[in-house]
Amino acid sequence: QVELVESGGGLVQAGGSLRLSCVASGRTFSSYGMAWFRQAPGQERQFVSGISRSGSNTYYTDSVKGRFTISRDNAKNTVYLQMNSLKPEDTAVYYCAASLDTIAQLTGVVATAAVNNWGKGTLVTVSS
Repeated sequence: QVELVESGGGLVQAGGSLRLSCVASGRTFSSYGMAWFRQAPGQERQFVSGISRSGSNTYYTDSVKGRFTISRDNAKNTVYLQMNSLKPEDTAVYYCAASLDTIAQLTGVVATAAVNNWGKGTLVTVSS
């Protein structure tokens, strides 16, 4: 089990950038596939991006490709989400997620049902 704490959310104008961080407790961070999900008001939680346990494989939902970059530092037990060219439709609570699912570990593709641990979320608001 890991505990996940997100930070870096805030209010930004359209076209701006934010970097989210997620720090994990425990000594097994490098075993987990990690991901970022988001949930906008009135909508279901959706996958945004994931990264394999080694960091060599990443995956993005189509709407953020070319704008968001996920990375991880296993020495610091931290996963990041660099968000550029932000749009109002990116407004949501962003959640960090950890998964021991084999596909998640190897590819960074993390299904909601395969998440073992969730962070509490950080709010990102993009104004137009």
